[in-house]
Amino acid sequence: MDRAVGEARAPLPHPGSGAGSPVPSRHSAAVVRGEADLLAVALPFLDAGLRAGDVVALTCPPDIAALLCGELGERAGQVRDDPRLSLLGARAPDALAHARRTAEQAGDRQLRVLSLVDFGPTPAGWREGVRFESAANRVVQDMAVDALCLYDRRRLPAEVVETAAATHPFLVVDGAWGPSPAYRDPVEYLPRLPWPREPVQDTAPVLALDDVPTLVALRHAIGRVLAARVPDRDQREDLHLAAAEVAANAFRHGVRPVSVRMWTDGERLVCAITDCGHSFGDPLAGFRPAHGADLARGGMGLWLARKLWDSVDLVPGPEGLTVRLSTRLQPA
Repeated sequence: MDRAVGEARAPLPHPGSGAGSPVPSRHSAAVVRGEADLLAVALPFLDAGLRAGDVVALTCPPDIAALLCGELGERAGQVRDDPRLSLLGARAPDALAHARRTAEQAGDRQLRVLSLVDFGPTPAGWREGVRFESAANRVVQDMAVDALCLYDRRRLPAEVVETAAATHPFLVVDGAWGPSPAYRDPVEYLPRLPWPREPVQDTAPVLALDDVPTLVALRHAIGRVLAARVPDRDQREDLHLAAAEVAANAFRHGVRPVSVRMWTDGERLVCAITDCGHSFGDPLAGFRPAHGADLARGGMGLWLARKLWDSVDLVPGPEGLTVRLSTRLQPA
Protein backbone atom coordinates (compact mmCIF):
# COMPACT_ATOMS: atom_id res chain seq x y z
CA MET A 1 0.00 0.00 0.00
CA ASP A 2 2.77 2.45 0.89
CA ARG A 3 4.50 1.82 -2.45
CA ALA A 4 1.24 2.24 -4.36
CA VAL A 5 0.45 5.46 -2.52
CA GLY A 6 3.93 6.76 -3.20
CA GLU A 7 3.46 6.23 -6.93
CA ALA A 8 0.10 8.03 -7.05
CA ARG A 9 1.49 11.55 -7.09
CA ALA A 10 0.23 12.97 -10.39
CA PRO A 11 -2.60 15.38 -9.50
CA LEU A 12 -6.04 14.91 -11.00
CA PRO A 13 -8.82 17.47 -11.22
CA HIS A 14 -11.17 16.79 -8.34
CA PRO A 15 -14.92 16.37 -8.89
CA GLY A 16 -16.70 19.55 -7.97
CA SER A 17 -13.54 21.65 -8.20
CA GLY A 18 -14.58 23.19 -11.49
CA ALA A 19 -17.71 24.36 -13.22
CA GLY A 20 -20.14 22.08 -15.03
CA SER A 21 -22.48 19.19 -14.34
CA PRO A 22 -21.61 16.33 -11.98
CA VAL A 23 -19.08 13.81 -13.22
CA PRO A 24 -19.57 10.02 -13.05
CA SER A 25 -18.72 8.08 -9.92
CA ARG A 26 -15.30 8.54 -8.35
CA HIS A 27 -14.20 6.24 -5.54
CA SER A 28 -11.06 7.32 -3.70
CA ALA A 29 -9.10 6.35 -0.60
CA ALA A 30 -6.71 8.16 1.68
CA VAL A 31 -4.59 6.56 4.38
CA VAL A 32 -4.32 8.69 7.53
CA ARG A 33 -2.95 8.32 11.02
CA GLY A 34 -5.07 9.99 13.66
CA GLU A 35 -7.20 13.11 13.83
CA ALA A 36 -4.74 15.65 12.44
CA ASP A 37 -4.16 13.67 9.24
CA LEU A 38 -7.86 12.93 8.96
CA LEU A 39 -8.85 16.60 9.18
CA ALA A 40 -6.17 17.62 6.68
CA VAL A 41 -7.77 15.36 4.05
CA ALA A 42 -11.43 15.52 5.04
CA LEU A 43 -12.00 19.23 5.50
CA PRO A 44 -10.86 20.34 2.00
CA PHE A 45 -12.99 17.56 0.51
CA LEU A 46 -16.07 18.66 2.43
CA ASP A 47 -15.39 22.35 1.85
CA ALA A 48 -15.13 21.83 -1.92
CA GLY A 49 -18.46 20.00 -1.91
CA LEU A 50 -20.24 22.68 0.09
CA ARG A 51 -18.90 25.44 -2.14
CA ALA A 52 -19.97 23.52 -5.25
CA GLY A 53 -23.50 22.98 -3.93
CA ASP A 54 -23.10 19.20 -3.71
CA VAL A 55 -25.23 16.96 -1.53
CA VAL A 56 -22.61 16.28 1.16
CA ALA A 57 -22.91 13.31 3.50
CA LEU A 58 -20.85 11.76 6.29
CA THR A 59 -20.85 8.06 7.05
CA CYS A 60 -18.53 7.92 10.03
CA PRO A 61 -18.54 6.67 13.62
CA PRO A 62 -20.25 9.17 15.94
CA ASP A 63 -17.02 10.55 17.41
CA ILE A 64 -15.59 11.37 13.98
CA ALA A 65 -18.88 12.81 12.72
CA ALA A 66 -18.94 15.09 15.79
CA LEU A 67 -15.30 16.10 15.23
CA LEU A 68 -15.92 17.04 11.60
CA CYS A 69 -19.14 18.89 12.34
CA GLY A 70 -17.38 20.82 15.07
CA GLU A 71 -14.70 21.91 12.59
CA LEU A 72 -17.32 22.91 10.01
CA GLY A 73 -19.16 25.10 12.50
CA GLU A 74 -22.34 26.66 11.15
CA ARG A 75 -21.89 24.86 7.85
CA ALA A 76 -22.37 21.50 9.58
CA GLY A 77 -26.11 21.99 9.14
CA GLN A 78 -25.60 21.54 5.37
CA VAL A 79 -24.03 18.11 5.85
CA ARG A 80 -26.01 14.89 6.23
CA ASP A 81 -25.01 12.27 8.79
CA ASP A 82 -26.03 9.01 7.11
CA PRO A 83 -24.42 5.75 8.34
CA ARG A 84 -26.67 3.80 5.93
CA LEU A 85 -24.36 4.80 3.08
CA SER A 86 -21.75 2.36 4.39
CA LEU A 87 -21.44 -0.83 6.42
CA LEU A 88 -21.68 1.30 9.57
CA GLY A 89 -25.46 1.39 9.19
CA ALA A 90 -26.44 -1.30 6.69
CA ARG A 91 -25.34 -4.54 5.10
CA ALA A 92 -23.73 -4.31 1.68
CA PRO A 93 -26.78 -4.64 -0.66
CA ASP A 94 -28.77 -2.12 1.38
CA ALA A 95 -25.88 0.37 1.60
CA LEU A 96 -25.34 0.21 -2.16
CA ALA A 97 -29.06 0.54 -2.89
CA HIS A 98 -29.30 3.49 -0.51
CA ALA A 99 -26.37 5.19 -2.24
CA ARG A 100 -28.14 4.81 -5.59
CA ARG A 101 -31.40 6.22 -4.22
CA THR A 102 -29.64 9.14 -2.55
CA ALA A 103 -27.73 9.96 -5.74
CA GLU A 104 -30.93 9.80 -7.78
CA GLN A 105 -32.71 12.09 -5.33
CA ALA A 106 -29.85 14.57 -5.62
CA GLY A 107 -30.95 15.26 -9.21
CA ASP A 108 -28.43 17.49 -10.97
CA ARG A 109 -26.30 17.84 -7.86
CA GLN A 110 -23.28 15.69 -7.07
CA LEU A 111 -23.51 13.31 -4.09
CA ARG A 112 -20.30 13.66 -2.11
CA VAL A 113 -19.70 11.09 0.63
CA LEU A 114 -16.95 11.08 3.23
CA SER A 115 -16.53 7.72 4.96
CA LEU A 116 -14.27 6.62 7.77
CA VAL A 117 -13.72 2.93 7.13
CA ASP A 118 -14.73 0.63 9.97
CA PHE A 119 -15.48 -3.01 9.16
CA GLY A 120 -15.79 -4.18 12.77
CA PRO A 121 -13.49 -6.28 14.95
CA THR A 122 -13.55 -9.67 13.21
CA PRO A 123 -11.81 -11.09 10.11
CA ALA A 124 -15.23 -12.06 8.70
CA GLY A 125 -16.29 -8.42 8.92
CA TRP A 126 -13.05 -7.31 7.29
CA ARG A 127 -13.68 -9.66 4.36
CA GLU A 128 -17.19 -8.31 3.88
CA GLY A 129 -15.90 -4.75 4.04
CA VAL A 130 -13.22 -5.34 1.43
CA ARG A 131 -15.79 -6.97 -0.87
CA PHE A 132 -18.16 -4.04 -0.36
CA GLU A 133 -15.51 -1.48 -1.28
CA SER A 134 -14.53 -3.45 -4.38
CA ALA A 135 -18.08 -4.22 -5.57
CA ALA A 136 -19.13 -0.58 -5.19
CA ASN A 137 -16.90 0.32 -8.12
CA ARG A 138 -19.24 -1.59 -10.44
CA VAL A 139 -22.60 -1.26 -8.69
CA VAL A 140 -22.68 2.56 -8.55
CA GLN A 141 -20.28 3.37 -11.38
CA ASP A 142 -23.01 5.03 -13.44
CA MET A 143 -24.08 7.37 -10.63
CA ALA A 144 -22.74 10.85 -9.85
CA VAL A 145 -21.22 9.80 -6.53
CA ASP A 146 -17.90 11.15 -5.31
CA ALA A 147 -16.81 9.02 -2.35
CA LEU A 148 -13.68 9.47 -0.27
CA CYS A 149 -12.87 6.61 2.13
CA LEU A 150 -10.46 7.32 4.97
CA TYR A 151 -8.36 4.42 6.28
CA ASP A 152 -6.99 5.34 9.70
CA ARG A 153 -3.95 3.22 10.60
CA ARG A 154 -4.63 3.77 14.30
CA ARG A 155 -8.11 2.22 14.01
CA LEU A 156 -7.65 -0.51 11.41
CA PRO A 157 -5.51 -3.67 11.17
CA ALA A 158 -2.71 -3.48 8.63
CA GLU A 159 -4.31 -6.15 6.41
CA VAL A 160 -7.38 -3.93 5.92
CA VAL A 161 -5.33 -0.81 5.19
CA GLU A 162 -3.34 -2.73 2.58
CA THR A 163 -6.52 -3.42 0.57
CA ALA A 164 -7.34 0.25 0.01
CA ALA A 165 -5.14 0.64 -3.06
CA ALA A 166 -6.65 -2.44 -4.75
CA THR A 167 -10.28 -1.53 -4.06
CA HIS A 168 -10.20 2.18 -4.92
CA PRO A 169 -9.47 3.50 -8.42
CA PHE A 170 -8.05 6.72 -6.95
CA LEU A 171 -5.80 7.64 -4.03
CA VAL A 172 -5.22 10.93 -2.24
CA VAL A 173 -1.61 11.58 -1.28
CA ASP A 174 -0.42 14.89 0.18
CA GLY A 175 -3.58 16.55 -1.12
CA ALA A 176 -3.07 15.30 -4.68
CA TRP A 177 -5.62 13.00 -6.35
CA GLY A 178 -4.19 10.32 -8.61
CA PRO A 179 -5.00 6.90 -10.04
CA SER A 180 -4.12 3.91 -7.90
CA PRO A 181 -1.53 1.74 -9.67
CA ALA A 182 -2.64 -1.26 -7.60
CA TYR A 183 -6.37 -0.96 -8.37
CA ARG A 184 -8.06 -4.16 -9.60
CA ASP A 185 -11.45 -4.46 -11.25
CA PRO A 186 -13.93 -6.25 -8.94
CA VAL A 187 -14.56 -9.01 -11.49
CA GLU A 188 -10.85 -9.87 -11.32
CA TYR A 189 -10.23 -9.03 -7.66
CA LEU A 190 -13.16 -10.60 -5.81
CA PRO A 191 -12.65 -14.23 -6.93
CA ARG A 192 -9.01 -14.09 -5.82
CA LEU A 193 -9.67 -13.08 -2.23
CA PRO A 194 -8.84 -15.77 0.35
CA TRP A 195 -11.56 -17.73 2.16
CA PRO A 196 -10.07 -18.66 5.55
CA ARG A 197 -12.03 -21.10 7.69
CA GLU A 198 -14.27 -19.71 10.38
CA PRO A 199 -12.87 -20.80 13.79
CA VAL A 200 -16.19 -22.40 14.72
CA GLN A 201 -15.76 -24.80 11.77
CA ASP A 202 -13.06 -26.58 13.78
CA THR A 203 -15.72 -27.76 16.24
CA ALA A 204 -18.17 -30.64 15.72
CA PRO A 205 -21.00 -29.63 13.34
CA VAL A 206 -24.52 -29.44 14.73
CA LEU A 207 -25.81 -30.55 11.32
CA ALA A 208 -24.02 -32.71 8.72
CA LEU A 209 -25.98 -34.09 5.78
CA ASP A 210 -24.65 -35.43 2.48
CA ASP A 211 -26.61 -36.05 -0.70
CA VAL A 212 -29.78 -34.43 0.64
CA PRO A 213 -32.65 -35.95 -1.39
CA THR A 214 -34.85 -32.88 -1.88
CA LEU A 215 -34.89 -29.13 -1.40
CA VAL A 216 -37.77 -29.51 1.06
CA ALA A 217 -35.70 -31.89 3.18
CA LEU A 218 -32.78 -29.47 3.22
CA ARG A 219 -34.97 -26.53 4.20
CA HIS A 220 -36.53 -28.52 7.04
CA ALA A 221 -33.15 -29.70 8.33
CA ILE A 222 -31.78 -26.15 8.42
CA GLY A 223 -34.99 -24.91 10.03
CA ARG A 224 -34.74 -27.44 12.86
CA VAL A 225 -31.21 -26.34 13.72
CA LEU A 226 -32.15 -22.67 13.62
CA ALA A 227 -35.19 -23.30 15.84
CA ALA A 228 -32.97 -24.97 18.43
CA ARG A 229 -29.94 -22.68 18.23
CA VAL A 230 -31.10 -19.13 17.36
CA PRO A 231 -32.83 -17.49 20.33
CA ASP A 232 -34.18 -14.36 18.60
CA ARG A 233 -37.30 -15.16 16.58
CA ASP A 234 -36.90 -12.38 14.01
CA GLN A 235 -33.27 -13.32 13.34
CA ARG A 236 -34.21 -16.99 13.15
CA GLU A 237 -36.82 -16.27 10.46
CA ASP A 238 -34.44 -14.03 8.50
CA LEU A 239 -31.63 -16.59 8.56
CA HIS A 240 -33.97 -19.38 7.48
CA LEU A 241 -35.39 -17.34 4.60
CA ALA A 242 -31.95 -16.54 3.19
CA ALA A 243 -30.49 -20.03 3.77
CA ALA A 244 -33.52 -21.59 2.08
CA GLU A 245 -32.97 -19.40 -0.98
CA VAL A 246 -29.30 -20.41 -1.13
CA ALA A 247 -30.36 -24.06 -0.84
CA ALA A 248 -32.81 -23.53 -3.70
CA ASN A 249 -29.96 -22.17 -5.84
CA ALA A 250 -27.91 -25.30 -5.13
CA PHE A 251 -30.73 -27.59 -6.29
CA ARG A 252 -31.88 -25.51 -9.26
CA HIS A 253 -28.61 -24.22 -10.64
CA GLY A 254 -25.92 -26.40 -9.08
CA VAL A 255 -24.87 -30.01 -9.61
CA ARG A 256 -26.03 -32.75 -7.25
CA PRO A 257 -25.35 -34.15 -4.76
CA VAL A 258 -26.01 -31.26 -2.36
CA SER A 259 -24.69 -31.30 1.21
CA VAL A 260 -24.94 -29.04 4.25
CA ARG A 261 -22.87 -28.42 7.38
CA MET A 262 -23.78 -26.11 10.27
CA TRP A 263 -21.71 -25.09 13.29
CA THR A 264 -22.34 -22.84 16.26
CA ASP A 265 -20.63 -21.96 19.52
CA GLY A 266 -23.61 -20.06 20.91
CA GLU A 267 -22.24 -16.71 19.75
CA ARG A 268 -21.67 -17.30 16.04
CA LEU A 269 -23.45 -19.52 13.51
CA VAL A 270 -22.06 -20.87 10.23
CA CYS A 271 -24.05 -22.66 7.52
CA ALA A 272 -22.21 -24.14 4.51
CA ILE A 273 -24.23 -25.44 1.55
CA THR A 274 -22.21 -27.30 -1.10
CA ASP A 275 -23.08 -28.64 -4.53
CA CYS A 276 -20.76 -30.40 -6.97
CA GLY A 277 -20.57 -27.58 -9.48
CA HIS A 278 -17.33 -25.70 -9.94
CA SER A 279 -18.51 -22.43 -11.47
CA PHE A 280 -17.79 -19.34 -9.37
CA GLY A 281 -20.45 -17.42 -11.29
CA ASP A 282 -20.78 -13.65 -11.14
CA PRO A 283 -18.38 -12.20 -8.53
CA LEU A 284 -20.88 -9.38 -7.97
CA ALA A 285 -23.75 -11.78 -7.25
CA GLY A 286 -25.69 -10.72 -4.19
CA PHE A 287 -24.57 -7.11 -4.12
CA ARG A 288 -27.64 -6.30 -6.23
CA PRO A 289 -30.70 -8.36 -7.28
CA ALA A 290 -29.90 -10.60 -10.24
CA HIS A 291 -32.76 -9.15 -12.30
CA GLY A 292 -32.73 -5.59 -11.07
CA ALA A 293 -35.85 -4.13 -9.50
CA ASP A 294 -38.09 -6.94 -10.82
CA LEU A 295 -37.88 -9.28 -7.82
CA ALA A 296 -40.69 -11.45 -9.24
CA ARG A 297 -38.15 -12.94 -11.66
CA GLY A 298 -36.24 -14.58 -8.81
CA GLY A 299 -32.46 -14.61 -8.53
CA MET A 300 -32.63 -13.35 -4.95
CA GLY A 301 -30.69 -16.08 -3.14
CA LEU A 302 -27.30 -14.45 -2.63
CA TRP A 303 -28.88 -10.99 -2.48
CA LEU A 304 -31.05 -12.07 0.47
CA ALA A 305 -28.10 -13.87 2.05
CA ARG A 306 -25.96 -10.73 1.96
CA LYS A 307 -28.87 -8.72 3.39
CA LEU A 308 -29.69 -11.11 6.24
CA TRP A 309 -26.40 -12.83 7.23
CA ASP A 310 -23.30 -10.96 8.38
CA SER A 311 -20.92 -12.67 5.96
CA VAL A 312 -21.31 -14.58 2.69
CA ASP A 313 -18.39 -16.49 1.16
CA LEU A 314 -18.39 -18.30 -2.19
CA VAL A 315 -15.75 -20.97 -1.63
CA PRO A 316 -14.63 -23.16 -4.54
CA GLY A 317 -12.99 -26.44 -3.65
CA PRO A 318 -12.33 -29.97 -4.90
CA GLU A 319 -15.75 -31.14 -3.66
CA GLY A 320 -17.58 -28.35 -5.49
CA LEU A 321 -18.80 -24.83 -4.76
CA THR A 322 -19.73 -23.92 -1.20
CA VAL A 323 -21.83 -20.95 -0.13
CA ARG A 324 -20.78 -20.28 3.45
CA LEU A 325 -23.08 -18.08 5.53
CA SER A 326 -22.02 -16.80 8.93
CA THR A 327 -23.47 -14.41 11.47
CA ARG A 328 -23.38 -13.33 15.09
CA LEU A 329 -26.32 -14.55 17.12
CA GLN A 330 -28.56 -11.99 18.76
CA PRO A 331 -29.93 -12.55 22.26
CA ALA A 332 -33.62 -13.31 22.66
